[in-house]
Amino acid sequence: MSTMTVEKTPRAEPYATDPLDRYLKQIGRIPLLTAEQEVELGKRIEAGLYARHLLDADPEPPQARKAELEAVARDGSDARDDMIRANLRLVVSVAKRYVHQGLPLLDVIQEGNIGLIRAVDKFDYTRGCKFSTCAMWWIRQAIQRGLAEKSRMIRLPTRVVDDIARLARIERELAAELGHDPNIEELAAEAGQPVEKVAAVKRLPPEPVSLDALVGEEEQTRLGELVVDEESSVEEVVERRELADGMRSLLDDTLAPRQALLMRLRYGMQDGIAHTPRQIAERLGLTGTWVRLLERESLARLRDTGQARALAAPGGGRTAVPQR
Repeated sequence: MSTMTVEKTPRAEPYATDPLDRYLKQIGRIPLLTAEQEVELGKRIEAGLYARHLLDADPEPPQARKAELEAVARDGSDARDDMIRANLRLVVSVAKRYVHQGLPLLDVIQEGNIGLIRAVDKFDYTRGCKFSTCAMWWIRQAIQRGLAEKSRMIRLPTRVVDDIARLARIERELAAELGHDPNIEELAAEAGQPVEKVAAVKRLPPEPVSLDALVGEEEQTRLGELVVDEESSVEEVVERRELADGMRSLLDDTLAPRQALLMRLRYGMQDGIAHTPRQIAERLGLTGTWVRLLERESLARLRDTGQARALAAPGGGRTAVPQR
């Protein structure tokens, strides 16, 4: 009796109905970039921007020149799109850290994509740093701003909201009983609360307060303007980081390894803390006097390269003021 072998037909991959699943599958097929490919795309983007600049500066160049510039500009635009698509997974990895903060993950990803686009536009391939290092800051900033915009409310604690609701109920019942709106004293007596507390609760709004609400006696100030933003802009953060990276490279290229480490510790480029000579001495097994001597020698060597002032320049490589 002969047997017939039947080849199994591969089961088709089920179609993802969830928008997030579909999106993740789509971007999962896009290959990641090597460092060399990032530089290549960066050069094409730069060339495209320059070509576009030349076209804008001279709207009527010779026909052949115009066609050439337009081709370079289109290639730069294509390179920009390729750079964005190849890093969409980076956005997802960052966005996952912001789940359960008021927005669905897909919305958080879309906010992060805005930051990714900004990062691509700001990418400087000549610095030699990996694109993802810079892009992470832009992506985080865009997500954080997106979350803030989507929930621009200062919400009252649940206990306070309950107090407002309870007082409103008592006020309605008392008004029906008295035939007029009760004053603060009558309301406090009925609620069994001090007059000061009832007055304070009455001043609170029953709904969340918008940061765009106008406050003050003349209502000319937005509430959001009174909330201090303790975070630097992403431009400032990236610039400081790049300057610090440049200073670290300068120290490593100019000084002996131990002197370079000493200067990084002294000026807060190692761990964000400007260590005292005594702390550095204990860490490196030296005396405080020897640490100061090495610092002066290092500064003299940097001064010969014209870079010593960078350690004290505003926004320069150090992140903290050295302590004596």
